[in-house]
Amino acid sequence: MRALAITHQSDAGPGVFALEARERGWNLDEWLISADGEPPKDPLSYDAVLSFGGAMHSDQEAEHPWLRTEKEILGQLVEAGVPTLGVCLGSQLLAEASGAPAVRAERPEIGWFGVEVTADGAADPLIGGLEPGFDAFQWHSYRSPLPPGAAELAASPLALQAYRIGESAWGIQFHAEVTEVDAMSWAVNYAVDPDAVRVGIDPDALAAEILERIGEWNQLGRGICGRFLGVAESAR
Repeated sequence: MRALAITHQSDAGPGVFALEARERGWNLDEWLISADGEPPKDPLSYDAVLSFGGAMHSDQEAEHPWLRTEKEILGQLVEAGVPTLGVCLGSQLLAEASGAPAVRAERPEIGWFGVEVTADGAADPLIGGLEPGFDAFQWHSYRSPLPPGAAELAASPLALQAYRIGESAWGIQFHAEVTEVDAMSWAVNYAVDPDAVRVGIDPDALAAEILERIGEWNQLGRGICGRFLGVAESAR
């Protein structure tokens, strides 16, 4: 089984999802779409595709022309029924490719925020078992409306947090993949994010909370990834 991880910057990679995939015997190709040009192979030829986060926003195609390319690819994957999972920016791009462009949120969610699982989420292959809810590590200033015909799986007061399109495509707004190293890098370098500065992030407090909570969080994230790969395995 082979999966493609689409990444957008070096400190926002597949994280613990890569660990889970490789422990399950998957081959994982990584494509830094913002720098590498062509993918390792045709995205439609993979058994599963995952798209991850980044500091850019989904409406910044003028600054990042590859965003348009990725949206087209994600739309093709959904249409072809290739198991697909978008995380944070990846989730927003997947939603836009499915008819629901992201919009700026009322305020950013940076740090740990409560997420409530819906009735559809409780019955979902990926989110099921996490009800009634959980605290999630977040870092985003945009949010996605629910794509037409999609199932809402989880939400916070500020944003849609998880959705499913059909039976093989999911978006999650929270960073279930993030490693301690990457999360700490974001906290230390928070000043590169104008929204984090604007809302007055305390980097020391955030770093301390990351160190305290990341182990349990990574277990939850690996569980989501494992269940996603299980869906892909069953589809073969």
